[in-house]
Amino acid sequence: MARKVPAVTAGAHRPLAIVNARIIDPASGLDSRGAVRVRDGVIEDRIAGSDPGPVSADLEVIDAGGALLIPGLVDLRAKTGEPGFETRETLRSASEAAAAGGVTTFVVQPDTDPVIDEASVVDFIRRRARDSSLVNILPAGAATQGCAGERMAEIGLMAEAGCVYVTDADRPIVNSKVMRRVLAYAKGFGMLVAHRPSDPWLSEGAAATSGEFAGRMGLPSTPPEAEKIMLERDLALVEMTGARLLVDQVTTACALESLDRGKRRGLPVFASTSINHLAFNEIDIGDYRTFLKFDPPVRGEDDRQAVIEALANGLIDVVVSAHAPAPPEDKRLPFAEAAPGAVGLQTLLPALLAFHHEGRIPLIDLIAAVTVRPANLLGLPCGRISPGAPADLVLCDLDAPLVVDPEALRSRSRNTPFDGRRLQGVVRRTLVAGRTVFEG
Repeated sequence: MARKVPAVTAGAHRPLAIVNARIIDPASGLDSRGAVRVRDGVIEDRIAGSDPGPVSADLEVIDAGGALLIPGLVDLRAKTGEPGFETRETLRSASEAAAAGGVTTFVVQPDTDPVIDEASVVDFIRRRARDSSLVNILPAGAATQGCAGERMAEIGLMAEAGCVYVTDADRPIVNSKVMRRVLAYAKGFGMLVAHRPSDPWLSEGAAATSGEFAGRMGLPSTPPEAEKIMLERDLALVEMTGARLLVDQVTTACALESLDRGKRRGLPVFASTSINHLAFNEIDIGDYRTFLKFDPPVRGEDDRQAVIEALANGLIDVVVSAHAPAPPEDKRLPFAEAAPGAVGLQTLLPALLAFHHEGRIPLIDLIAAVTVRPANLLGLPCGRISPGAPADLVLCDLDAPLVVDPEALRSRSRNTPFDGRRLQGVVRRTLVAGRTVFEG
């Protein structure tokens, strides 16, 4: 059953037509010139060619000028500071960054203060987002109380309140008995479980991936096998319970081998990776650049290439921004002590388009990884351009050059690893429920 995305824009909208666009809709396999008509916040019709058909006096016409028209991006993993750490990011500021990046729906992680581990906090996030956000913000619920990995949270009550999946965010659930209970209980509610595969004893305190580079830099490190070991356990528990599992940010070749075997056995397992692990490797850390400190850490080039190939062949289903704002005082520290994470909502799309411009992955497949595939995982009606779908749309100049400037980012924090990087692909307009929420 499709979930209902809460409307973020109230009131009557003027009907509109977007004409002379290159429409890419991965849900239907469409890549052609066309027009889209929008009425009452939903897509009324999709028309081949540039002519929108009969034009009424009240119709607003937007000439795309040949620009790319795609579904609004659906980002399954973003953090904000609200509630508890509003100096890092608020739901409003995150929504502004999302709108500027073409992200029309994102899922906020539960490791806030208080943790999103009960129905009342889920309800707070939904109401707060409805009242202050430019885009659709959906809460993920904690899998365990306090994200502590010891006692299962009230998954059923949170599901009724509107959480879209459960996860302990960056913390792996070490206790296999607890993880099995989470999976079994979530299955009863048709709830997706997302889990970070990381053996805590091998990865505790790590700031880099094991190898020659980490040794030369004197950084505490974790071997790639830490990801594989935990993933193998999770796959066994999925086989026991039949629950749906989203492997949260696969980053290593050895874990991809385990994932491939699990999928070949028909297990209901899916995988994401972050744009950071597609775009960077361990060498990019350079002279201890803390904006390149992530959790999981950036890997070696062989692992990065394996992740790109897995996205190209469909083994990895979804790409996420892994948006994790951090103020300067949390980043301007020795590398091992700096907070992990980077902002990414605004740079997700142009960074992803680099793989199209390089000829590595077909454009329609890249768009699918951030639209229809994540939407389908959560049972959302968005992520597609078809009659009756929400009019969450993005106009993008595919070839326009872009130099990433942290000062131009809409997030409250500016910790971007793409600082100064030259990309191609500029968002010109973002619409949510047919209303323009960003115009560049």
